[in-house]
This record gives sequence, structure tokens and C-alpha cells, in this order.
Amino acid sequence: MGNCPIKFRSNISTLENPTEPAISDNNMPIVVSLCNFPYEDPLESSIQIGESLTVLADDGGFMMVRSTTTGNEAYIPSIYTAKVINRWLYKGISRSKAEELLQLPNNDTGAFLIRESQTTPDSYSLSILKRTNSVKHYRICCLHNGWFYITPRLTFNSLSHLVEHYSESANGLCCSLREPCTILGSTYPSMVRPYPKAIRRPTLNWKDVSSSMIFSKTRADSEDSLVSEGLREAIRSYLYMTEASCQDCGKPWNT
Repeated sequence: MGNCPIKFRSNISTLENPTEPAISDNNMPIVVSLCNFPYEDPLESSIQIGESLTVLADDGGFMMVRSTTTGNEAYIPSIYTAKVINRWLYKGISRSKAEELLQLPNNDTGAFLIRESQTTPDSYSLSILKRTNSVKHYRICCLHNGWFYITPRLTFNSLSHLVEHYSESANGLCCSLREPCTILGSTYPSMVRPYPKAIRRPTLNWKDVSSSMIFSKTRADSEDSLVSEGLREAIRSYLYMTEASCQDCGKPWNT
């Protein structure tokens, strides 16, 4: 597990100004090791799977890297590393590698990551570590308008909003999202936070709702609005997926 099938050595020179891993800015990618290097004895490997790496040199196919945990250096194939954005979005990893990373000892139930789907273009997969130390995968689909969903009844305008929602409530998943998959050597703050303050909206009477409230381009997410932005988008997404006709959008809705 976590072993690279090939051992490489090289005399490649180090860059004068090596690129340090961006571990304090969630919008900057981190390079993470996907294998142990060398692979003969994992306990003595200079680079361990799941470690954050500093890239010292990159010639396209191979990288000279330094572990931010131990300071060890190695020359490794680029395909055995992954870029991680926002702490949980992994670029270019497989389903089996996601499972391997999540099942490392430092992860607990509810650890998760999001990866690009290997089978469906423009889609993602959410991988979650369950109590049995097994991993459950959920497909994240993208609507025509750019919103995301796991279940069509609940849509989000970004992956970050999806993560925020399911970290507060499992809402049909095997468990709620706790912490992103551990990256050794990173210093991200914990995701644990108090529950958000609830906003109580007035009771919705559909006889008072016109189609202009649903299809208007102006935002309707203030506390006094009858129709929230999330509800508006959910209705629009439902109509899109069912190919409902919007020819009567200018008339009041019937209940």
C-alpha cells in the first residue's frame, strides 16, 4: 500500500528559488505525495504517502521534492504526486488512490476529499471515510447553469458551499463531513466550528409567490425575502432537469 513500483535517482540541479508549498492559503495548490519513495522498505522511505512536498525542480515528467515533514529529498515521477486545492479538492487521482489516502492512520470517521471523476466529464466524486474504515463514494453532478448536486433536490452554486452544507448535516450521506483527508506537514486550521445562526423566515404561502420571484435575476437572499436564493435555484434546477416549459413565467403560480 502506498508503494511506488519504480525507484529513480538523478543528479538534477536544484532551483535557486525553490517553490515553497502554499499551506497558509486555501486557494493555492499543495503538492502531495501519492506513494512511498523508495518503495523497498516503507519504514525507511525518504518520502511518505500523504506528505506535503516542496517542489525544488520540475522537468515535466519528474520532480525533485523535499518533504515538509522530515526535510528528506527525492527525485520522483510527477504522476505519483497530486495537487490539492482548498485542502480537499484533489486533481488527477483515482478512486483507489482516494481510498488509500483516506485509510491512512491519521484520518478519522468523516474524513473526506473531492476528486475529478474518471468516468464522467465535468463531474466530481466525493469520497468519505466511514466508521468501518471503508470509503463511500458519491457522484457530484454539474448542472447546465454551473451549480452542483449529489441529490437533485439540493443544489449548490460551488463545491465549497456543498462541503459547508454536508459538514453541518449528513443529509442522506453515510455521515457528515468532518475534516479533509490529512496532509502530513500542512498547517491548515480545523474545520470544526459552531453551528451557524438560524434565520427564521416568515411562513411561505405559495398563493403570495409569483413567478417573477423565482425567475428574477435580482438576488432574493435577504432575511425579509419570502423566497431564498437556494429555493429559487432549486426550483429552476428542477424545471431545467424535467424540461418544464417556462412560457407562462409572467403569470402568478397556481397552488
